[in-house]
Formats: sequence, structure tokens, C-alpha cells
Amino acid sequence: MSLVVENTALAERLIAARRHLHAHPELSHEEFETTASIRGWLEDAGISVAEGYALRTGLIAEIGGRHPGPVVAIRADIDALPIEEETGLPFASRYPGRMHACGHDFHTAAAIGAALLLKEHEHELRGTVRFLFQPAEEKAKGAQQLIAAGALEGVSAIFGMHNKPDLPVGTVGIKDGAMMAAADGFVIEVEGRGSHAAVPEAGLDPIVTAAHIITALQTVVSRNVGPLESAVISVTKLNSGTAWNVIPQLAVLEGTVRSFGAEVRKRVLARFDEVVAGIAAALGTKAHVRWIEGPPPVVNDAALAEIGVRAAREAGLDPIVPVPSPAGEDFAFYQQEVPGLFVFMGVGGSQEWHHPKFDVNEEALLPSARFLASLAELALNEI
Repeated sequence: MSLVVENTALAERLIAARRHLHAHPELSHEEFETTASIRGWLEDAGISVAEGYALRTGLIAEIGGRHPGPVVAIRADIDALPIEEETGLPFASRYPGRMHACGHDFHTAAAIGAALLLKEHEHELRGTVRFLFQPAEEKAKGAQQLIAAGALEGVSAIFGMHNKPDLPVGTVGIKDGAMMAAADGFVIEVEGRGSHAAVPEAGLDPIVTAAHIITALQTVVSRNVGPLESAVISVTKLNSGTAWNVIPQLAVLEGTVRSFGAEVRKRVLARFDEVVAGIAAALGTKAHVRWIEGPPPVVNDAALAEIGVRAAREAGLDPIVPVPSPAGEDFAFYQQEVPGLFVFMGVGGSQEWHHPKFDVNEEALLPSARFLASLAELALNEI
């Protein structure tokens, strides 16, 4: 069989897998059918699925191990989002209110492709490639679950990929250092004293306090984060009141803080608490901040980034230096344990992640699989 025919057959196989996953999306911690499909595709190819890990969903597979060498891991996330799909694709989600709107179906199919490519010359691998098909990335819980289950035991390096709609097919974004942001959530409860809206002096208005807090929080970034550093504070929800003529007792704000460095993250969160407490006290109300700790920033290892550039070229891709994303990724938890590299794969999409019309160019699937396979092989030989 010619190389062209082989490549076409593999590309068609990966597209079929991706479309099956896309049509059957499952939410975080509910990826039972997805896990079964992945297991079936791997076992049909003679790839060993590792047992003994305490996982409800997701799975771990290994290739190699016939010769001494390190263990490197490739991670793919498998969960979908609670979004109603609006793409109109013939393989659109069959489940109302669920959609692969972040491209995890693409990631999973590419990782399966890499596994199939590596399996073809498994006897030559100097070490082991461990594939982590991880649940619950959208809840930022899955990576920690796999770590707790022992998925990184013996692993020397880990690699991950995310599609990037604003990068053209044929490119891959690779850089060392900060790649994605720490993603923390917050809930602020402002407690006042209710009264009739016509006699505000008889109460303590939590809505006025909330308004001042929203405005003042913007100074945390503008006046406490240096111009060469980066952070974002966004208040995205404000709930208060039940009637037009009543000053309520409570106002609740919610939102997110994004940052790219541990020191900046610590400084912003501390200053955030001080600003909220100070504004509330100045206006005679009380405020309580509850933090929802998200993943830390994704920070790439410099040596692995250099390997990634060479792997990209071997796969026929053009490596570029991407703009870091303020989105969060629980891949960062792996990088707290072992050196890691996370890259952005160009997929030439028209919509951003989490949009109901999100889609990817499937021409990027085969190059992505080649890249991951090449990345793993180079790492086995060099780390």
C-alpha cells in the first residue's frame, strides 16, 4: 500500500472517530459511552488499555515498553459542554443541550491517531508512551483525578494539545513559559439592610456597594499589576432585589480572575479581598468573598518546547510563537508534577471555543496525530 493511500485511510478513520464523538457528546464525569468508544478503537488496533486505575470515566493506554527507556505521556481531554449546538452539521450532537464546543472530540481523535501511528513500530520504541484520555477538563477536575489515580507514576514528561480556531491549518503554536492562564472564580456576597426604596437612609443599600465594588476592582489590574505583567478581572453576574420599590438585603456578584504567573496571581487575589472589604466597610455594609480555585497557569518547559518545534517540522507543520490565551486549562496540574508542553494546533475555525457554532477543519486531524507521535518519539530518545 502506498504512503498516500495509507495516509488517506488513516485520515478517514480519524475523521470518522471524531464525527462519532461529536455526535455523542457527554458532559464532565459522564463520559461513559465516550470511554467505551475509545477503548474499542484502541483494542481493535491491539493497543493495551491499562487496568488497575480507579477511574469512573476516561482511560489510560500504553504503547511500547519492549525496550528500556523513559515513560512519556500524551493527554487528550474527552468531555463536552452544556451548550445547544447550532452548527447544522450532519454529525451534529444528537443530545439536546450538549455539544463538543471546545474541540475535545478533535483532541481525542488526534491522540488515537498518534497511538495508531506509534503502534505500527512499537517494537522500535525506546521506552513507553502512555496515553491519558482524561475526563472532566471543563470542570478542571479530571487532571487531578488522574494524578491521584497514579497516571503520572514513572512519567518523565507530558504533552498536550488544544485546537486554536484563529490559527490556520498547517501551523502549530509552540512556546516556552506561560501559555494559558490561572483561572479562579469568585462569589461576593454583599450584606446590607433592607428598607423601602423611598427611605434609603433607613437601610444599607447592597446594590450601591456592589456597584462601587465592580468599579473599584478594575483598579486592581490597572494599579497593582505591572505593564509587562498580565491579569484580568471580570464581574459576570450581579443578582439582587425582587421589587422596584424595595432596597434588598443582599447582592451577589460572580466572576473570574485570570493571571499568568504565581506571584501575580497571589498579589491580585490578595488585593481583590482588600478592595472588597474596604468598599463594603466604607459604605456600612459587609462583604464576604468565596474563591473557587481553578487550575494554575500552563507553563511550558523550555527543553520540551524545543523538541516540539522539531516534531512540528517532522510532521510537516509550521511552528509559530503563539499569543498566550487567558483561558484556563487543567493540564497545568500535570505540569506541577512533571515537565510538560502544551501547544495550540491550528484548525482554521470561524468561531471561538464554547460558541454554539464552533467547528474545526478536519484537515488538521492527520497532521495533529503525526505531530503527537513524532513528539513522543523524540522525547523518548532525548529526555
